[in-house]
Amino acid sequence: MSAKGKNTRMIVAGGGTGGHLFPGIAVAQALLEREPEAQVLFVGTKRPFEKRAANLAGFEHEGLTVEGFANRSRIKQVSALFKLGFSFLRAFVILVRFKPSVVLGVGGYASLPCAFAAKILGIPFAVQEQNLVPGSANKLLGPKASRVYAAFENSREHFGKSAILVTGNPVRPKLMDEAAKIKKPQDNGGFTVLVAGGSQGAAGINRAIMEALEYIPAESGVKFILQTGQSQFEEVNQVCRAWGGPCRAQAFFDDMASVYSAADLVVCRAGATTVAELTALGKAAIFIPFPQAAYNHQEQNARVLEQAGAAMVILESQLNGAVLAQKIEELAKKKELLSAMEEKSQNLGKPNAAEVIVEDILKLIGKKAA
Repeated sequence: MSAKGKNTRMIVAGGGTGGHLFPGIAVAQALLEREPEAQVLFVGTKRPFEKRAANLAGFEHEGLTVEGFANRSRIKQVSALFKLGFSFLRAFVILVRFKPSVVLGVGGYASLPCAFAAKILGIPFAVQEQNLVPGSANKLLGPKASRVYAAFENSREHFGKSAILVTGNPVRPKLMDEAAKIKKPQDNGGFTVLVAGGSQGAAGINRAIMEALEYIPAESGVKFILQTGQSQFEEVNQVCRAWGGPCRAQAFFDDMASVYSAADLVVCRAGATTVAELTALGKAAIFIPFPQAAYNHQEQNARVLEQAGAAMVILESQLNGAVLAQKIEELAKKKELLSAMEEKSQNLGKPNAAEVIVEDILKLIGKKAA
């Protein structure tokens, strides 16, 4: 639908989680850097956070009524199927009205109606997969897509004969720009650990770090920055203060660039966005994968970095304060090991993933890359 000389119009389809949405925002921002006159519309679920996040980034957002099928009763699966059908009609109208040059699916059931409508209308569509193991929607759409943008080389085995380009996972440009401007604080030989369970916190990680403080002396030189989530903030903060060493706890950090820059080691989940950010910044990590993640994709993500020597992995079933404290103290003392992990992490990083995807999208729609 697009030709040389015309402004690119892209629909970013999908959502349900920040892990789907934020890479799409990164690609959209990279497109506007290349083509300031381009237009981008996000089409996802009706969850309020999606519209808010898209709008904050400067993009319009349309919501579809879609639900998942997995692990649901037969009645709810039938209901979800009807909603998917109505969402397809809604997506078809949106595409006819917006006239996109390309549709980029970023995962989640909301990507399906737009992808099928694009296929019928003859509009190129591509798929961006954030995890090593693709979710249900991307696995279904991959063989039909003009291109699959994969975060991991090992994703090839999950997509069969799909046209795959391994790009890495797009990282928010603002994070990289801000991190590049921040000089790491001098801790006079200290060792700073960022413990982050995500914006909602992670009960298992919070519990483990509270126990770990019992094993790490306050005068050890280890400093902690704890992102707790709102629900456990008071409890973790009390333990943090009682410990007596340098420890800062907050429910949520708006400025992740600063806390990433301050950290020598990050203890966290292994969601796709987190993995991409850590490798782009060259950070060593102890991953504690979320055990209920679909297709166990968080452990799969984490194992890639572990095998490369960029991270350590502790399964939540094996997690306790003593184990976590031992790993932290080992890395605090073995600076050469930590440096090697940082170097290998940076080697895995693909900070320009969004730009690479935009470059290829322009080729798909018949525009020459600059």
